[in-house]
Order: sequence, then structure tokens, then C-alpha cells
Amino acid sequence: MNAATLLFAPLFPVKTSTFRPVSLLKPNVFRSLNMTRPVSSRPDFRAWADDGDADGGGPDDYDMDEDDAEEVDNKKDFDVDYDTALAIAVAGHGGQDDIAMVHSKSFVSIHGWDSEKIVDYRINEDEFHKICLLDCDFFIRKPPDPDNDVYDFREMYVTPPDTDIYAIPKVLAPMPQKYIRCAQSDYGCYNVTEPPISAPRDPMYKSEREVLKVFLTKHYRNRRLGDPEFTLDFEEIYVIDSKTKSITRAKVVVTVPGGTDRDRKNDLLVVRDGGTSFKIIPPDERDDPTTVIEKEEWSKSRDDMEKHLSKLRDFNVSNWF
Repeated sequence: MNAATLLFAPLFPVKTSTFRPVSLLKPNVFRSLNMTRPVSSRPDFRAWADDGDADGGGPDDYDMDEDDAEEVDNKKDFDVDYDTALAIAVAGHGGQDDIAMVHSKSFVSIHGWDSEKIVDYRINEDEFHKICLLDCDFFIRKPPDPDNDVYDFREMYVTPPDTDIYAIPKVLAPMPQKYIRCAQSDYGCYNVTEPPISAPRDPMYKSEREVLKVFLTKHYRNRRLGDPEFTLDFEEIYVIDSKTKSITRAKVVVTVPGGTDRDRKNDLLVVRDGGTSFKIIPPDERDDPTTVIEKEEWSKSRDDMEKHLSKLRDFNVSNWF
């Protein structure tokens, strides 16, 4: 495999011969992961899942070089959580990986501005990455680049869908003060509804896609997509939330031995709990889809049964053996 793999935990059973990153069936809802900027040369991001809270490999202590003591993009303001069996370290990047800054006459730094404050000017949306979510449109400045994947988090806006009322979004974690390359993916669902009985000639099903969150995953060392050493840095993921109209950095737990010197092309990322839990696991801890579905179904079935039995007794929790 030429690149790291992005994992989503399926929540509902599907009956298929192969497990692909497609929507998984639930009554009236389809969970999905959609890479919004498909490129033919992009490595295959396949969906798998872990077994919940499985721990990583054995201890693997390592020493940080002097150059690795500071994270250039975030200036020591955000640490990655490594598994307790591993040493705690901050991901380091060399200065040679920085992208040259380009002066723009229309650039307006929003650093220090109050969140949700409506600005009294309009922006040129062609100069921004426009990210459309269910409850809002998010704008992040787009420096000129042929790959169209460079983000400048120093200037961001949020608007109601398809309007030009620009406001400063909520920033819940320190954002990088330099250009970074990111791969964009979204976390959403399909709402499927049946036609009303009074309109039998309508299509049998109507599906509407709702994007609830968008993940911006940094390119490791800001390498271009066509670079032979290209891979994604799952330790640095920025999450845009449609409901709260905010952006933050994901708290990622790393259970892979090797620390910052490991081969990141073999990283497997598991996203669970509605896009709020992020965990990097070794490839050998990957579960097959059938096992994951069985575990998810068992947990759901047990909760449903417990809820039903609670109506028939005078105590809260059953004795499960």
C-alpha cells in the first residue's frame, strides 16, 4: 500500500462480498465517507475498523532530536496523545517542508477577532476554499497553487448556506500560522424517505445527502499528491463541524510503536463515535468487516434487550454472563 489508510467504523450490518468506503445501510440513514476531491493518482483510502479500545503494541521508547522538539506548524501549542505505553512526543517537521508565503492585497487576518462576529465587507469567494455543510458554508483562504490543496487558516469565514453574510467562525484550537497542504474528506449521512401515500407516482425513495463534518488531513511534510513519498499525516486533522459552525483540531490517540520516526504509510486511522474519536492503530490490529459488524450489532442488541427487560423488573441492570 502506497499511502496511509483512513478507517471509519461501520455502525450497521451490510451484506456484501467486499467492504468498500460506501454508505452503510440503516433504516432511513446511510453513513458515508466521501473524498470530495477525487484524483486518479490518489492512493486507495479503504474503510475498516478496529475492535473498540484495543491497545497498541509493546513499549517503544525513543529520544527526540533537538529539531523535533518543536512543531513548526503549531508552535508547540498542540500535543498529540500517544498511547500510555509509548513516549509522549510532538510531531516534528523540518523547515525545508514549509510552503513559501504569498502576499495578497485582499488578505485579512482574523486572529484575535470575536467568534461569530459579522464582518462589514464581502469576500471574493474565488480566493477561498468553499466547504459546503448541512448548516453552513465554510471559507478558508486558498493560496495560489496548481494542486489547489493549500490552506491558509489565518483567514476563515462562515455563512448560512448560499448567502453572503460572512462571520468569523468559532476556532476551538490553535490553528497553523503557515500554509499547509490538506486532503479533504467529509462525514455525513443520506436521509432516505418514502413517498407519501397520496402521491403513489412519486419516486419510491428520495435520498438527500447531509454533510455533518469535514476533515482536513495534513499532507505529511507538505508533500504534493504526486510525490513518490506522499502520505497523510493522521496526527494532524482539522475538523469543521456543521452544527456548531466551528473548526478545531482532532485529538488523535497513537497506539503505533515507533513514535515520530515510524513509517506513516502503514498507519491505520479509526474514526468512531460520530466523528469525535480518532485513533491510529498498527495494521495487524485491523479487524475484518464481519467481526466489526458483529461487535456493533451485539452492543446494540444488548442495549435494546436491556431496555425491554427493564420494564419487567424492579432493578436497573441485568446480570449478564
